[in-house]
Amino acid sequence: MDYEGLKEQWSEIEDRDGVRLSWNTFPSSRMEASRLVVPIGALYTPLKEKTDTPLLQYEPVSCKAPCRAVLNPYCQLDTRAKLWICPFCLQRNGLPAHYNDISQDQIPPEYHPSSTTIEYRLKRPAPSPPIFLFVVDTCQEEDSLKALKDSIIMSLSLLPPYALVGLITFGTMAQVHELGYTECAKSYVFRGSKDYTSKQVQEMLGLGQLGPRPNMQQQPGRPPMPTGAGARFLLPVSVCEFQLTNALEQLQRDPWPVANDKRALRCTGVALSVAVGLLETQYVNMGGRIMLFSGGPATEGPGMVVGPELREPIRSHHDIDRDNIKYYKKALKRQFYDNLAKRVSHNGHIVDIFAGCLDQVGLLEMKGLANSTGGHMILTDSFTSSMYKQSFARVFNKDADDNLLMGFNATLEVLTTKELKVTGLIGHAVSMNKKSGSVGETECGIGNTCSWKMCGIDPEASYGIYFEIASQGGPNQLQQGPQQGMMQFLTYYQHSAGQFHLRVTTIARNLSGPSGDPAIAQSFDQESAAVLMSRIAVFKAEVDDGPDVLRWVDRMLIRLCSRFAEYRKDDPSSFRFVPRRSLFTSANLNRLEKNFTLYPQFMFHLRRSQFLQVFNNSPDETAFYRHVLNHEDVSNSLIMIQPTLDSYGFDHEGSQPVLLDSTSIQSETVLLLDTFFHILIFHGETMAEWRKAGYQDQEGYDSFRTLLEAPKEDAKDLIQDRFPLPRFIVCDAGGSQARFLLSKLNPSTTHTTGSYGGVAQTAQTIFTDDVSLQTFMDHLMKLAVSGTG
Repeated sequence: MDYEGLKEQWSEIEDRDGVRLSWNTFPSSRMEASRLVVPIGALYTPLKEKTDTPLLQYEPVSCKAPCRAVLNPYCQLDTRAKLWICPFCLQRNGLPAHYNDISQDQIPPEYHPSSTTIEYRLKRPAPSPPIFLFVVDTCQEEDSLKALKDSIIMSLSLLPPYALVGLITFGTMAQVHELGYTECAKSYVFRGSKDYTSKQVQEMLGLGQLGPRPNMQQQPGRPPMPTGAGARFLLPVSVCEFQLTNALEQLQRDPWPVANDKRALRCTGVALSVAVGLLETQYVNMGGRIMLFSGGPATEGPGMVVGPELREPIRSHHDIDRDNIKYYKKALKRQFYDNLAKRVSHNGHIVDIFAGCLDQVGLLEMKGLANSTGGHMILTDSFTSSMYKQSFARVFNKDADDNLLMGFNATLEVLTTKELKVTGLIGHAVSMNKKSGSVGETECGIGNTCSWKMCGIDPEASYGIYFEIASQGGPNQLQQGPQQGMMQFLTYYQHSAGQFHLRVTTIARNLSGPSGDPAIAQSFDQESAAVLMSRIAVFKAEVDDGPDVLRWVDRMLIRLCSRFAEYRKDDPSSFRFVPRRSLFTSANLNRLEKNFTLYPQFMFHLRRSQFLQVFNNSPDETAFYRHVLNHEDVSNSLIMIQPTLDSYGFDHEGSQPVLLDSTSIQSETVLLLDTFFHILIFHGETMAEWRKAGYQDQEGYDSFRTLLEAPKEDAKDLIQDRFPLPRFIVCDAGGSQARFLLSKLNPSTTHTTGSYGGVAQTAQTIFTDDVSLQTFMDHLMKLAVSGTG
């Protein structure tokens, strides 16, 4: 099968199972695996929406402890003896009584070859309805505060009527609103400068003793309504919508006076601490979201990120590099936000952070709250922007049955056969420190465990899971013929309708034959590999210096080229990215050519991306970009790493994909750039002049009018389902906004190269000291053939 056919096959598997692997044939020995350079990894999207996934209404059939693998198509099934043999531990297990009618013609749904992914609705009901606790910043301009209040009031209509809601507002002080008190507006005030313990929060809110509970009817089939003192602050939408809407409508700007040379006092840390303390009382491991809306940086109390004096700027990447970051150390080194993140993830709650501010709000310090709990992070200029409004509304998207497309209290467990071991996970989760025979010796990302807690999970949430080969190989193994390495992903989560679900995905891949088996190289999925490697690079970038991470990316690429390309030693001109003839027959050469060719290009763009290059980005923007990369699947992540570029011109109908290169900028074309975070329409010089002259409005210029409209229509399609909503930019050649395009292009024509070397005279000149892709590849080939790296 050629590369395009393989790619299509991998894409079908991804649609069915939500899994893409870096290598689709596993090496049979640890020695062989060490020569792959790119680790064996899976990018897994547990809740990927699929119409054909069976939803079984009974408990799963599991193997005996300690294995606990779930019945799957790879099991050996004895329909006469009603037994099945687990492929993970080879134990024999009896089938329950309701499987008595199975036969060769009537096999159970779990055993069907297409049931590699299956979902169970478990009998265990959720202990409480989903909780939504809004934490609202009142230190902002009137128009921004009004837009924020309107969006929260709108969201109440999107929540199921049985969902529990609560409200905390903060400025100089933090206030917890008692929604259960209907006589008048009533709230509990916390001083913004004080660090409250969980016990103090509960005592001040009177959560130690049981209070009178509001009169609420229990709905059949729904989670039980909580009782006790906490029910005064968290009530079902159907009961308190009027009260909460009133409280929000009457919300005023923080009344504390602010001098012209000062920032408003904003106690974000205290508000979050109080929210966590409130949910810690009687809502532990009950699905809930703390939704923080912040209009500026924390300037007061624990977790402050900048002082109140305006003359003191908020920290930059340069300050962090020079260690000039007194508040950063207090917020992180004393681990205020990190400790809060540990508490929240332990309790099973999610923290979403919505930032609406032209300046930074402290996402860098607070990122652990969202990254540990599977929460959303949205960075916008203001709560009045459509980017915020539409992104916030999309959080509450629903499925065909009108259930929210979000899961709570999620955990992921990975089981492997003896050939494979799990080395770790990179994504929005925390370790559950569960040891098993599936846990590897090395560590990649969050390792030394086979189970992770996500708290929040949605249909786009993807996790990079990394593996190592455990077996040493040897003659016995090779005599047995092809074997399979298997992995099973078990995702437990609380469905928004009120029950717990379990989704099971089981995948198997062949182990390679003798050393140098061409099947390994043929099975390389360069797109998946690029995304899995980018996650490792970003994980390293959080703890290592930027130049060290770039050197690691380069070193790994040089090693991969040395291993899998064909060349004569010390002769760069002989370099071809096909496997060496000594390993493969000539019939395999053409088939493998495309398998690796794009990978160096992905790494080139990764090196230049905002994920690893922090220049021109604030620390908050870097935290936001990295957060989103660690959440998305292969196709979306690839757009972030290497944006797509389409050209529109008179010489061809519709759009045409073009190289992400400065040569693609021509005066008589319109370009559409998609970086995932930005959608940009760029008019070439002549196009911009004609548009400004108004030709599109004149008779006889229909084709020009159509040409200008086409990229706008395509941009609308791209924006339709994107989360978070991308920033939409329309610009012209020579305009200031064109920098968003120029910064992403391969600079093949710069101020140092001119327009020689066969490059079109009309190509855009880019003023940069960055090397071009061609120069990068020349260096790569030179180092690869010399065995350096």
